[in-house]
Amino acid sequence: MLGLRRAKAVLICGKICCGKTTYAQKLCAKSNSVLLSVDEIMLAIFGQHCGEKHDEYAKKTQAYLFEKSLQFIEKGIDTVLDWGFWTAEGRAYAGKFYADRHIPCEIHYIDIDDDRRQKLIEKRNGEVTSKKTEAYFVDDNLAAKACAVFEAPDRSEIDVWIKEGENGYEIQA
Repeated sequence: MLGLRRAKAVLICGKICCGKTTYAQKLCAKSNSVLLSVDEIMLAIFGQHCGEKHDEYAKKTQAYLFEKSLQFIEKGIDTVLDWGFWTAEGRAYAGKFYADRHIPCEIHYIDIDDDRRQKLIEKRNGEVTSKKTEAYFVDDNLAAKACAVFEAPDRSEIDVWIKEGENGYEIQA
């Protein structure tokens, strides 16, 4: 089986509303990968609000998607996990999960300034309100909670660093 490439897991890391899902969708289309999204499942099952159970359900959904990703990877299909990987602990867990199974894993970090991210939040909220998209409405409380939890990755954690530039996102080696 000379020349066969081992499928990999790609973790999309970045703050809330930084463009993770858009980037993940483009990456999947370009590389013929499968996208696994916690938000997609949670919104399909619970809609906008699952109240105080949200974090519990999200954690269970993540565990399910880690296991589901193995099915695709075993069939040679790259898998893109789109749920932010906001904490160092979460990124370390994911890295170990795949390393223990001898599966290559990359972290793609989307780095965006807060002014641009605020504009993306406003755009998304308008699209959610007008039912043009199925995504979470990000109010001030959710934005503050998400930013309080977010731990920017150390440069040594990042395999692909996507930085907002004058012409959109640019990959920083």
